[in-house]
Amino acid sequence: SEAFEALARMEHVLVFIDEVEEIAASRDAPGADVGVVNELLKSIVTFRERPQRLLVCATNSIGLLDAAFLRHGRFDFVLPIGPPDAVAREPLWRRPCEQSGSVDVDVDQLVQASEGFTPADIGHAGQQVAQATFEATLTTGQRVRGSTADYLAAVSGTRPTLDEQAIAQFRRDIVDYQRV
Repeated sequence: SEAFEALARMEHVLVFIDEVEEIAASRDAPGADVGVVNELLKSIVTFRERPQRLLVCATNSIGLLDAAFLRHGRFDFVLPIGPPDAVAREPLWRRPCEQSGSVDVDVDQLVQASEGFTPADIGHAGQQVAQATFEATLTTGQRVRGSTADYLAAVSGTRPTLDEQAIAQFRRDIVDYQRV
């Protein structure tokens, strides 16, 4: 509540709360801090009373949030953002390839091989290739660049963060919570 009081004195404010389920979990949940949730709910109402204010919250577990937190009047929009589709994965792969100087990589193959990957999964696979090529460069004394095969091997060695159950839950959450 002190943070929101400080924000109340500002004229133009954008507040971003990541992992909001940590402070806005259902008050019925075991271990929920009812006092914190109640104060947050009151603070949101006060925060929204003045113009030029935007509150953005992110969660990976919308179903854990208190129902009062999600009701109309507190948030105008609920926008589910799931794992990137093929179009979104393409630039996620281009970046590590370009940064490492790997110009002949077949990004389309990487996009197809990484179905269901999150941006973090793709970043991890790209980092694996960067580490391997760095070590090979040190060993050989010559600049080694990652190949399509190197990236595909990194994809194969990366366990996706999201399993089918998590993706199915996300699809149900879209139906239950989306408000655009």
